[in-house]
Amino acid sequence: MSIALDLTGRVVVVTGGTRGVGAGIARAFLRAGAQVSVCARRPPAQPVQEAGREAEFTAVDLRDAGAVTAFFDAAAERHGRLDVLVNNAGGTPFRLLGTAEDAARHLRVLELNLLAPLTASLAALPHLRRSRGCVVMVGSVSGTRPSPGTAAYGAAKAGLANLASSMAVEWAPEVRVNTVVPGMVRTELSHLHYGDEAGVAAVGATVPLGRLAEPEEIGAACVFLASPQAGYITGAALTVHGGGERPAFLAAANANGAATADREAPPVDLAGPARAGSVGAGGTTDNTGTADTAGEADEADEADAGDPFSASRTQRQRPAKEHRDAQLP
Repeated sequence: MSIALDLTGRVVVVTGGTRGVGAGIARAFLRAGAQVSVCARRPPAQPVQEAGREAEFTAVDLRDAGAVTAFFDAAAERHGRLDVLVNNAGGTPFRLLGTAEDAARHLRVLELNLLAPLTASLAALPHLRRSRGCVVMVGSVSGTRPSPGTAAYGAAKAGLANLASSMAVEWAPEVRVNTVVPGMVRTELSHLHYGDEAGVAAVGATVPLGRLAEPEEIGAACVFLASPQAGYITGAALTVHGGGERPAFLAAANANGAATADREAPPVDLAGPARAGSVGAGGTTDNTGTADTAGEADEADEADAGDPFSASRTQRQRPAKEHRDAQLP
């Protein structure tokens, strides 16, 4: 028996919904019949379309509280309502914690990945209360485990999950708030993180389900949490990572068949020549998002969610500029 998720008549905003995971989320809502609006600092290279329908685009800097409030007010007035906010925008470059001079850059990562979703949620709240709508945060597995090289990003995503659970308590019963926690996601920028098709396949083989997620699969999780079928779900975190990461000790253990089980997955040489320009994880995905390459650590305002770093064994060897387009989980 299939369960159809029909969101016809609902109005949805997806921040950072112009590419990668964000575009996949927007397409999933379009497929479900919703009216979708995406926002980012820059327009998409191509309109976000699905099922013969197109998401509308508005240019917004999510770090500008006044502009964010104006955007949500205008969207609600234009469509007569606002039902769902998906806080997807985010991202980070690779940057180790090392010097005081980098403090401002780390702070900008926190601003984009934690404060911007808070700003957007507060701006959307009056409209969501009227519709008894919901917020879906796009988190990252980077917020659930150590995130070397992207520590500020991991801290922001951990904070985002806590923020969502607190919002769920404070805003109930009018507004539900949940988090989708992606793992590694295959996007149009995967080649920058994993290399050629063989590299993408090899990295995917490290995941228990044997492949990276597709952006629309993250979108499907968001659609479910926004649907009436999830009407009693709030304050929850839905992890979408294909089973996660095999514990590193399994490669070394030789008891109870552990080493044999681990050998079933082909070895991944992330340091090989095919990875010369890659990050080892997150073009979204976080599982997370695509960083904006135009800036430095302003870099990521339109990032999607996805975690490239969850599979990386070599990120500590790579300079920050090679990681600007990381889509993190």
